[in-house]
Amino acid sequence: MAPKSADIGGETRLGPALAEINIIPFVDVVLVLLVIFLITAPMMLGGIDVRVPKTETRTSRPEERIVLAVTRDRGVYLENQPISLDRLSKVLTGMVKRNPKAAVFLKADEAVAYGTVMKVMDVIKKAGIDRVGMVTEPIGPVGR
Repeated sequence: MAPKSADIGGETRLGPALAEINIIPFVDVVLVLLVIFLITAPMMLGGIDVRVPKTETRTSRPEERIVLAVTRDRGVYLENQPISLDRLSKVLTGMVKRNPKAAVFLKADEAVAYGTVMKVMDVIKKAGIDRVGMVTEPIGPVGR
């Protein structure tokens, strides 16, 4: 017995048309992507380990910002990469030329001497950056 053929709009088809879409490969891909994101998400939150002082107010974050960190051993890091103060000055000057509204957030360990933090602040100001924020951690509610 030969399969029945139908003539629809000038085309000949054999058998019924598939009415369902196979979504199993789609679900497999989505589950693999979910596992990948679950594994890599905690790695994206890493950074330089700096214990910042606690304050009662929070720092607002503008859209375009650079994060500088000063560690306990007086190391300076630009976006998690070690950098010297001379190189930092050149990088910040170039950044200001590209974006005059650039902002810098400074994370300094609470054990770092005030003079060390001021040297970094001096480099930032000499580069022409007026928008500087100091990163702190909020203090918990009173009574804890």
